Amino acid sequence: MENVNLLGGARNEPAAPERATSMDDEFEVLRNLAQTPDLLEQAARTAGTSLQRQAGLREQYDAELVRAALLLTELRLKARRKFTRADQMWFDRTGLEQSTTELIARHKARRFETCPGPIFDLCCGIGSDSIALASLKKEVVSVDQSAAACLRTTLNAAVYGVGEFLRPQAAEATSLKLSGELVHIDPDRRAGKHRAFRLEDYAPSLEFLQQLTQRTLGGAIKLSPASNFGGKFGHNEIELISLEGECKEATVWYGALSGSLAMRATVLPSGFTLAGNPWEFRPHVGPLQRYLYDPDPAIVRSGLLDVLVQQQSVQRLDATEEYLTSELRVATPAMTGFEVLANLPNNDREIRKAIRSMELGELEIKSRHVPTNVEAMRKKMTLTGSGKAVLIIARLDGRTRALICKRIA
Repeated sequence: MENVNLLGGARNEPAAPERATSMDDEFEVLRNLAQTPDLLEQAARTAGTSLQRQAGLREQYDAELVRAALLLTELRLKARRKFTRADQMWFDRTGLEQSTTELIARHKARRFETCPGPIFDLCCGIGSDSIALASLKKEVVSVDQSAAACLRTTLNAAVYGVGEFLRPQAAEATSLKLSGELVHIDPDRRAGKHRAFRLEDYAPSLEFLQQLTQRTLGGAIKLSPASNFGGKFGHNEIELISLEGECKEATVWYGALSGSLAMRATVLPSGFTLAGNPWEFRPHVGPLQRYLYDPDPAIVRSGLLDVLVQQQSVQRLDATEEYLTSELRVATPAMTGFEVLANLPNNDREIRKAIRSMELGELEIKSRHVPTNVEAMRKKMTLTGSGKAVLIIARLDGRTRALICKRIA
């Protein structure tokens, strides 16, 4: 794929958007900043308050460029938890916040691996999904209504060495005449003033997303895991993805990329995955045993808890409670394990007495469905020892109990 030179110099430098909707101020500042690497190096090294750093740099550089450089330096530091090459990448605040973490993007890209390109990455933002898809050495058309976003995508693709596979295109996703292609789309969840949780408030619209599943060969639709995705996409597969214990994304896999089961939960970085049809399983409730487990949030959100119960030979503490239990220890990335030390009434006096006898110095308090004022409870506890424990407030067959536990590796 031949690159169109945007910044001047060798043809292998980042490509310009195929069509810029407007050469606005943001685009021009970003392009100028990309041509001024000395400013970015100085911004990263300069110490002092924000005003002091600005004042010093403005002696050599334009004020708008200085502000952009300092912001980018700040965002690169924040991005380290999401990207392995964050120190070289290009961000804006919204783009970084809504971007797919590198590990999740690579996980999703693997499902596209056996399909022929090109792949259209709609609403590409800073390009994290485009980069993961381009790493498959497939042609990727990176589309965003913002020319600045397209430029960030091309710059970031160059950082990861996959720029030759990208074709940026500044356009509205809804303006493309797609039919039979592979698609990834990350619709805007901040189209209004506040973060949207209802798919009806996304941009592009829910209707457009649903039409994509009918018009194109297959693909992935990235949604918030808190969104109302249930029943919105027919018989396609929905995958809930967690990273390091936090549910990050719901991905609708449709068409050629959809699995045969309705729901999937994937736990990263381990790669543990579980799929099933939630309505085919019923809760299996049993008494509290030696070990207690807190299931990964992707499994809970996907509705696959009872599939996990059957697979791992554990039981639920209550039909409405996600905590699980077993007599023999079960080690799996799908659950965090605890050994039960005490099973008490949910009574402050009884809990305080037990805590004192254990000589604890550190106490973590957890609760899922039982209303619990954690801070107020913590203040009532006397911690004078050196031990560590976890207090879990949970329902056991309809009764609320206080379980003192220790974490198991």
